Amino acid sequence: MLRRPKPSDSEADLLREQEQFLISGAPSTASVVRRPDKRRGEGGGGGGGGGGHKDGGSQKDVVTIEDLPDELPTLTPAPPKKSRFKANRVRFEDEDAEERLDRHDTHVSAVLSRIIERDTSSAPISVPAFMSSAFPKVLHRSDDKVLLSSAGGKRSIFSRQIAAQRLKEGKTPLHCVSESSMDTDQSHATFDRLSGVSCPRLVSGQGLAAADSSAETMRIHQENQVKLQAMSQAEILEEQKKLLSQLDPRLVDFVRSRKAQNILPSTSPSERSQDNRGSEECLPENVVTDSPSTAGLCQEPLEVEMEKEEEELPPPRPMTEEELPVKPQKDWVHMDKLEPEKLEWTRDLPAARRKGTKKAMQARFDFAGTLIPPTEDLPTHLGLHHHGEEPELAGYSLQELFLLSRSQIIQQRSLALATLANILTKARAGEYAAVLRGSVTSTLLDAGLLFLLRFALDDSVEGVMAAAVHTLRTLLVSAEDEECMDSTFSWFRGLASFPLLPSAQEEEDEEDEGLEEIMKLTAKEKEERKTDHDVARQDVVKGLLKMKLLPRLRYILEVLRPSPRVVQDVLEVLTRIARHSSSSATQILDCPRLMEMVMSEFLPTSWTLPSSPLPQSVYGLPLASAMKLLRVLATSGRHACARLLNSLGARERLSRLLSLEPSELLLEQTEALRITTEVYRLWAVAASYGQASNLYIDLYPVLVKALQSVHRALTPSDPLLPLQLQRVLALLSLLTQVTHTAGCHQELQAGMVSSQGSECPPPPPVSWGHVTGLQASLLGQLKGFVKDLDNPVQIESSLALIPAYLVYLEAYYHQLSRQNYFKPVETLQQLELLMSDVVLPLLSHNAVQSLIKNLKSCSVVCNVQSTRPGPEVTPSLPGLASSGWRDRPGLVGPGSPFPLLTGLGLLLDTLTGIHKGLSCKFSGLLLSEPVMDYLLCCSQATPPLSHTSAWLLRHEHHLLYLLLRLAHRLVPSEPEVVKHTSLYHQVALVLLPWLLPGSEYLAHELLSTIIFSKNFISEGHSGGPEALELAELKLHEETHHRTSPPLHTVGALLREACVQLPSIRGCFLTHLAHLETSVLVSQDAHLGRNPWINSQLLPELSGPTLPSDWPFLPLVSLYERMGVSDGGGLQVEELPQGALQAVTHCLQWLLLLEVWREDALKVVLPVAKLARLSCVFLCSSDLFLERPVQKLTWGLLRLLTRPSRLDLLDLNIPPPGLASFQDLYSALLAQYEAVSFGDRLFGCWVLLPLQRKYSTTMRLAVFGEHVGMLRSLGVTLEQLAIPMERFTSPPEDSLPLLRLYFRSMVTGILKLCWCPVLYVVALSHLNSFIFSQDAAAQEVEAARRSMLRKIYYLTDEVLRNHLLLFRLPQKHSELGFDTYQQLPPIRAKRLESVVGTQDSNNGD
Repeated sequence: MLRRPKPSDSEADLLREQEQFLISGAPSTASVVRRPDKRRGEGGGGGGGGGGHKDGGSQKDVVTIEDLPDELPTLTPAPPKKSRFKANRVRFEDEDAEERLDRHDTHVSAVLSRIIERDTSSAPISVPAFMSSAFPKVLHRSDDKVLLSSAGGKRSIFSRQIAAQRLKEGKTPLHCVSESSMDTDQSHATFDRLSGVSCPRLVSGQGLAAADSSAETMRIHQENQVKLQAMSQAEILEEQKKLLSQLDPRLVDFVRSRKAQNILPSTSPSERSQDNRGSEECLPENVVTDSPSTAGLCQEPLEVEMEKEEEELPPPRPMTEEELPVKPQKDWVHMDKLEPEKLEWTRDLPAARRKGTKKAMQARFDFAGTLIPPTEDLPTHLGLHHHGEEPELAGYSLQELFLLSRSQIIQQRSLALATLANILTKARAGEYAAVLRGSVTSTLLDAGLLFLLRFALDDSVEGVMAAAVHTLRTLLVSAEDEECMDSTFSWFRGLASFPLLPSAQEEEDEEDEGLEEIMKLTAKEKEERKTDHDVARQDVVKGLLKMKLLPRLRYILEVLRPSPRVVQDVLEVLTRIARHSSSSATQILDCPRLMEMVMSEFLPTSWTLPSSPLPQSVYGLPLASAMKLLRVLATSGRHACARLLNSLGARERLSRLLSLEPSELLLEQTEALRITTEVYRLWAVAASYGQASNLYIDLYPVLVKALQSVHRALTPSDPLLPLQLQRVLALLSLLTQVTHTAGCHQELQAGMVSSQGSECPPPPPVSWGHVTGLQASLLGQLKGFVKDLDNPVQIESSLALIPAYLVYLEAYYHQLSRQNYFKPVETLQQLELLMSDVVLPLLSHNAVQSLIKNLKSCSVVCNVQSTRPGPEVTPSLPGLASSGWRDRPGLVGPGSPFPLLTGLGLLLDTLTGIHKGLSCKFSGLLLSEPVMDYLLCCSQATPPLSHTSAWLLRHEHHLLYLLLRLAHRLVPSEPEVVKHTSLYHQVALVLLPWLLPGSEYLAHELLSTIIFSKNFISEGHSGGPEALELAELKLHEETHHRTSPPLHTVGALLREACVQLPSIRGCFLTHLAHLETSVLVSQDAHLGRNPWINSQLLPELSGPTLPSDWPFLPLVSLYERMGVSDGGGLQVEELPQGALQAVTHCLQWLLLLEVWREDALKVVLPVAKLARLSCVFLCSSDLFLERPVQKLTWGLLRLLTRPSRLDLLDLNIPPPGLASFQDLYSALLAQYEAVSFGDRLFGCWVLLPLQRKYSTTMRLAVFGEHVGMLRSLGVTLEQLAIPMERFTSPPEDSLPLLRLYFRSMVTGILKLCWCPVLYVVALSHLNSFIFSQDAAAQEVEAARRSMLRKIYYLTDEVLRNHLLLFRLPQKHSELGFDTYQQLPPIRAKRLESVVGTQDSNNGD
C-alpha cells in the first residue's frame, strides 16, 4: 500500500512515489472538477472518475427530498450560511498576502513573465512528402460507409468521419464519456435481447467506487430481478401503482422516453409493438397511454354525442419510408433520420366528409366568393387546398382569409382582400341566405374587418392598398341601391332621401345614473369618449370617420395617384359616406384639400381627348362619379350646395359641361351621357333650394336646344337608349324645380317689400316670365309620347318619360294659380283641352290599364309576407336591400304603375282644385277593380318599418294620399263613390300612422279633411247608431237591471260623437300642435316652396310621424301632465281648463273607432288599450266620476270585455312605454284605495286583471298589500261584464294566495256584503282546494287538511256552511252562488277522514 508523503521527504522521494502510483493504476483520491458558473446559466456536472471518499462525493450539488414532512416547518431563524469555497481554501497564518496575490494573478503581464522557451535544438525536421491528392484530404460521406456506420453515435458528421478515418489507420478513436455510456447501453440492450437477461436502462454505473462499475450495476440489477420474481403479479401491480402515485408524472415520462431510446434501431417494428404492448399491459388502469387505439376510444364517445350517424375515422398511422413519394438518399444532409410528423403534408389528402351529415360545417369559399360544399371533391391544381386545420377540404374559411391578409407575402395579402370583397358582394346580394346560418357581413364586422381594411389602406404596396379600397367599397356601397335611387330621382319628391343612419339605440349610461340633468354628459361628449371599436360596432361609417379615413383617401388620390378603378372606388366610398348624414357630408367638405383635389383632377374645366376608351389614368378627365359625389353632398343642405357652387367652382363646371352636346365633350360617349345626366341632377338639387337660378337665364338656349332634340335622341335602336332616357328625365326634373322656384319669385318680392328683407329670403333671379315659354313645348312633347303608346317599339320609352312630364305640368299649373296675373277663364279652357287631349286618352289607353292591373303585385304594402329572402342587412350599416330589383316585380321594377299613377294623381289633384267640374271625369279610376282591390288590401296590411322599406314606402304613401284626395273631391258629387266611403276612411286611418318623417304635411291634411269628416263616416248618418241599438235591444231585455249603462245606450253615445266630430278634430289637432314646425317644413317641400327648403335630406328615420296609438293621445298627454308628480306619487290636483272636454272627445273618438272601425286599432295591442284607458282613473281624483266620462268609459269597457276581446287580452306582455302591467296595476290599486269611493266603474276596472289566467302577483297584491280595498269593492256579479268562470276556473294552485283567501274570510275582512265578486271567487277556490284529493306535495296536503279542520270547527255557521257546501257561482242567485243541501258522499267521506282522525288523536 502506498504511503502518504511526509514533510521530510525530498523532491526525489516525491518523484519516486509518483512513479509507483502511476504503475499501480490505482484511482486518484481527488479529481479536478470544473465548477459551473451559475451566473452564466451553466448546468452542474463533474468530470473525472469516481473516488471512494465521501468528501469527493459530497462536493457534488445533490438535492434530496427524503422524508419530506407533510406540514410546513416553523419559521425559526436559519443558521448562518457558510461558503463551501471558503471552507476548502487552505490558509497559513504566516503567509504573505502579497505572495498570495501574485500567485493568483492572472493578468497577461504575469503570464508572459513566466514563459520559458522550449529547447528545439535536438528536434528532427522533416519535409512533407509529395501527394497526388489534395492536402488536407477531402472527406466524402460516400467513402468508407462501413467504417462510418461503425463509428456511429450522437456526434457530428465531421467527428464521425474523423473517427472512421482513425479506425482505418489502426488508431484508437477518441471516445468521450457519453460515447462509452451510449455503447454500454447498446451492449446492454443487445445482451437483453440475446440472453433474455434484462439490464438496467437508467443506471450506468458512473460514480461507483468499484473499478468495474458495469459488473456492480449488473449485480444490483440481478438482485432486483430476483426480488421481482419472488413477488406475485398483484404485488407487483400494487407496488407499481404506489410508485407511480408518488413519482412526478414528468419523471415517469422521462423513464419511458429513456426506455424507448434504448431500443436498438435494428429491432423490427413488430418486436417494438410487442414491447409496447407488454409495457402497457403492466400499467394500471388509471394510467392513459398515448397509443392510437386509446386516443380513438377517448374521442369516440364525444363524436357519438355530437353526431351518431357519422363514425370517427381512426387517426392515421405514422408515415413510413416506403410511403414517401421521394425516397431519401443517404448522401442527403440531415435526411438519414425519418421524421414522420414533418412529412405528414406529403401524404395523400383524406377523404372528404360524407353527404348527409348533420354536423355544422365551417363555411369555405373559393377565390370568387362562391361557397364550396364540404362534400365536393375539387382537384388540387385549383389552389384551394392548403395546410390548415382541415386540409382535405378545399377553400378558405373567413378566419383563414383574415390570417392570410396579414401575410408577409404581397400576393397573399392582395388575394385575401380580393376574396373578401367577392364574399361581401355575394353576401349583400343574398346568395348565402339559404345555406349559411347567420350573417356573413355581421360576422366579418364583428371579427374586426374595419380595422383590417383600415390597416391595409396604410400598406406601402399599391396592390394591397388597391385591394383594400375595393373591399371597402364592396362593404359600404351597393351598386344596385345607387341605381335604384337614381331611377327614382325624377319621381315626385325623388330628390329627397333618408339619411342612412343606423336605428337609434338608447343606452343608459351607468355614470349618469342619479345625476342631475346639468351634470350629465352630452351626446357629443359621450361619443368622444367611446373607443373606435365601440363606435364602429354601432355605426360603421361613423367608426371609419373616427379612424381618419378621409385624410387617408385624400392621400391616396393626391399622392399615390392610383389606377382608374381605385379612383372610382374612392369616389363611390365618399358618396356613400355623404349619404350617411349631413354631418358626414360636412366632414367631407371640411377635409383639407380633399374636395379641391376632386374638383381639380376629376372635374377639370379643360381636358384633352383620351387616347383610348380605357385610359391608364383618369387624372385630368371629368368623371360622372365625381359629379355624383357633388350632387349627394348638395342634397345634405342648402349651405353645402352653396359652398360647392361658389367656393369650390361647381358653377363653372355646370356651364362648361352643359354648353356643349354630349358628343362634343371630348369624352367617351357613355361617360359623356352619364356626366351630363349628373350635371342636370346637381343643377336640379341646387334649383330646389332656389340657387343657381342665374344659370337658367344664361343657359336657356342650351336647355331649349336639349328639349328640341329629345325625340331625335331617343332612337329605339340606340344601344345607349337607357342613358339617354336618364338624361332626359334629369332635364325634366331640372325644369320642374326651376318652375317651382320661379313661382315663388312674386311671393318673395312682396314679402321683401313688406318686411324690408329682415326675415324673408331674397327673391331668385328667375321669375315666372322666364319659365312660361317652356310649357307649350313640353305639352307638345307629352302629346307625342301619348301617341307613341300605340307604337310597340316606343311604348317602353314613352311610359318611362310620361310621369316626369306629368310632374312638370302639375308644378306649372300649381304655381300658375298662385300668380297675381292668373286668368281663370283662359286657364279653365286650357285645362279642359288638357283633359280631353292628354289625360283622358292616357288614362284609357290599354298600356296604362295593363299597368294599373299590376298595382297590387308591385306594392310594397301588400306584399310584405311574400317577399323572398332578401340580401343581408346589417344594423350598423343600413342599406336599401334592392338587390335584383330589375328582375322582379316591385315598386321600382319594370312594369310598375306607381310613377305613372303618382304623377297622374298629382296632376289631377291640382287640376281639380282649380277646375271643380273636372273631378267627375275620374271616378272611373277610383272605382276600377284593380284600384279597389289595392285599397282593400292596404286597409288590412301592417307593413314593417326599416331602412330597407322606408324609401319605397314613402313613394307608395304619396300614391295612397293622392287617391284619398281624389276620393275626398268625388264624395260630395258621386253617389257610386259614396258607397265605398268606409273603405276610403279605413285606408286613411291605417295610412296615418304609416307616414314617415318628412310627410307631416300629409298627416295634417288627412286629419283636417278625411279622418274626422262626416262624409267618410257613413254609419253616422245612415242609421248606424239606431241599428246598433236594435241589435242590442234583445240582449238587454234578457238581462236584469244593472247599475251600469246597458249596451243599447252606446247608440246614443255614438250619435253624440258624430255630432261632435268637428270638435273632436280640433281637439286632436290641438294636441298635435308640437308638430307644427315639422308640418311647415314638410309643407314647403310638398308644395314646391323652394326658397324656404333647407335640405333635401329627410329627418332621421326614428319611426313614423304619429304613433300607432295616436287616438289615445289626449288621454296620455293629460296623464303625463297630471298623473305623476316629481316624487313619483299620484297627484289629485284640479284638472287644467278644457281637460274634461278633451278627455270626453278622446273617449268619443275611441268609442266610434271600436264600433265602426275596429280594424283601424288592430295595430294597438289589447293590453296597450287597457293601459291607455287606465289613465282616466290615474290622472285625477274625480275625472272618472264625471257623467260623460262615466258613460263613455262604461261603453268602452263593455266593448273591451267581449269574449272575443278577452281571449286576445294578454297582461303578461308589457304595454309599450311600461316595464310591466303589474306596475300600472299597483298604481291603480293605490288610486282606488285613495279616491274611488266604491265607484262601480273603477271597481270593474280593478277586477278585470284578477282573472284566473293572469299572473298571481296581481291577486296577491289585492289580498296582501291592498287588502283594505275589499271593504269598498262592492261590484256585484250582475254589474260585472266578465263571466265568473274566468275568475274561478281552473282552481287556484298558489298556496300563499289560498292562505290569504282563507285568512281574509276567517278574519272577516272579506265579506259577501262588502265584496261580492271576490267573496265568491275566494269561496270557489277554497272549496275546491280543501276537498281536492289529487296527488300533491306534502306541504300542500297538510295545508288542505289543516284548512278543512279549521273550517269544520268554525263558530261562524254561515261562513262554515258557505265554505263546506259551496257548489257553483250563480249570477242571478241571491247569494251569487249555489250550495248543496248536504255534502256529497265523497266530500263527506273526505271530511270524516280528516276530522275523524283528528278526533281520535285528541281522544287518545
